[in-house]
Amino acid sequence: MINFRYHVVSLAAVFLALAIGLVVGTAAANGPLTENLNEQVNTLTDDKQQLRDDLEQSRAELKKNADFATEVAPMLLAGKLANKNVLLVKLDGSDSGDVNTATDGVATMLGTAGAKVVGTVTIKEKFTTPANSAMLLDLAESSAPPSVSGALPNQANGVDTSAALLAAVLFGKSGTPQVEGTRTVLSSYESSGFVGLDGDFKTPAEAVIIVAGAPASGKDAKDRNAAVLTLATRFDLATRVVVAGLSANGLVAAVIGDATVNKSISTVDNAVTAYGQVAAVMALTERLAGKNGHYGSGDGANSLLPKTASVTNGS
Repeated sequence: MINFRYHVVSLAAVFLALAIGLVVGTAAANGPLTENLNEQVNTLTDDKQQLRDDLEQSRAELKKNADFATEVAPMLLAGKLANKNVLLVKLDGSDSGDVNTATDGVATMLGTAGAKVVGTVTIKEKFTTPANSAMLLDLAESSAPPSVSGALPNQANGVDTSAALLAAVLFGKSGTPQVEGTRTVLSSYESSGFVGLDGDFKTPAEAVIIVAGAPASGKDAKDRNAAVLTLATRFDLATRVVVAGLSANGLVAAVIGDATVNKSISTVDNAVTAYGQVAAVMALTERLAGKNGHYGSGDGANSLLPKTASVTNGS
C-alpha cells in the first residue's frame, strides 16, 4: 500500500526534475539569447550615434546657412531703405521668446538696409482677448486726440477701433509731423496693459513689419486670431505692411487666405531664420515700391525671397 512517505518522495522527485530542466534549458539557451540581446543593444547604440551625428550635421548646416544669409545681407539690403522710418510690431504669445529673437534679427537687417526703427510695439494677449472689447472702446474714446477721434470707426469692435487709433498716431508719410497726443495715446494703452513700448516714437513710421508667432489656442482662439488679422488689416489701411511669421501658420496663413488683404499685405513665413529676416526687409522694400508678395517655404509662398527692389526717398 502506497503511504504518505511515497507521495512526498514522488513530489520531491518531480520538483527536482523541473529544477534540473530549468537549469539545463537556461544554460542551453543562454548563449544564443545573450548574443541576440547584445546584437540588438549594439544596433540601437549605433542608430543613436547616427541620429546624433545627423543632428549635429543639421545644426552645422543651419548655422552655415544663417552665416551665409548674414554675410550676403549687406549686398542685398545696403541702402534699400535709407532714411525710411519703420515701426516694428510683435505679437505676444506662448512663443514670445522666439518672437523676440526674430524681432531683434529683423531690426538688425533693417539697420543694414539703412532704415530707422522708430520704435517697437508689443501687442499683448490682453489686446486680443474678446472679453476686453468694451474696455478697448472706452480707452480709445478717452485717449484719442480731437484731430483723430472723428475718423475712428463707429462700431462695437474694440480691437478695430483701437487698431485704427494706434494706426492714426503711429503712421504717416515721409516728412509729416507726429500727430499731437501720440505719446498720451500710447501711454494709455501701455499703462492699461494692452501694449508694451520700446522707443521714443517721435517720428511717424512709413511702414511696419509685424512679427507673429504661433496662432492662439484655447476656447477663444478663433476670436483672438481674428482680432490679430483685424489689427493687421487696420494697419494696412494706414501704411505698408509686411507680416513676418515664425512659420506659415497663424497670421501668415490668415493673410494669405484673405482674398482682400493678401493683395496688399506681404508675408514671410520663416522669420525665425536669418534668411527669413533678410526676406522680411526685402519684402518691405518691395511694398514701399508698390509691389506685394508672399515668401518662404510654406503653403502660399511665391518664392523663397523677393526680387531685389530699390526705393527712392520720395516713394
